[in-house]
Amino acid sequence: MAKSKKMSKEQSLKLAIGGILTAIVIVLQFIGASIKFGTFSISLILIPVVLGAALCGPIVSAWLGFVFGVVVLLSGDASLFLAISVPGTIVTVLLKGTLCGLFAGLVFNALKSKNMTLATILAAIVAPVTNTGVFLLGCRIFFFDAVREWGVAEGFESVAKYMLVGFVGFNFLFELLTNVVLCPIVVRIIEATKKTNK
Repeated sequence: MAKSKKMSKEQSLKLAIGGILTAIVIVLQFIGASIKFGTFSISLILIPVVLGAALCGPIVSAWLGFVFGVVVLLSGDASLFLAISVPGTIVTVLLKGTLCGLFAGLVFNALKSKNMTLATILAAIVAPVTNTGVFLLGCRIFFFDAVREWGVAEGFESVAKYMLVGFVGFNFLFELLTNVVLCPIVVRIIEATKKTNK
């Protein structure tokens, strides 16, 4: 009885944290959509996604990634790609968000018992790598001709170089650095608070 009560309390807490992080994802995406560097807006969304992975597990972090994708589609941040291929854009955006959350959660779960800080840092690396990797794969499959034209217009002879340097380079580095620096700090603070409240 006590065990099931404890599990129910933990599930309720995870649900509450998941709800709060969902709201944060939505707000951050709408705010971030207005801050552009180059082609894309700066994304801080991966921070709550990684926090969801660390605090609630892969199902919640995959959900947060999915919500991230939905809000990207609704915010107009993907309008450049929607004009080329609606199905390609929807598949790419929803898949990259969902998978970055899922993989971050799986990596965290696999390592948390060995080293919490390392688990958080690796989850914080996996999220932007997956997000950007799936995005680039989607560009290759659905938008390659358009991306090639954009690269030529920007003065790039190689489409691969344009995709990696001109297209996603700064945003990827920004997402990676903010995740790796901020996520472990926030997780440590939350874990310390949990221990204090026990």
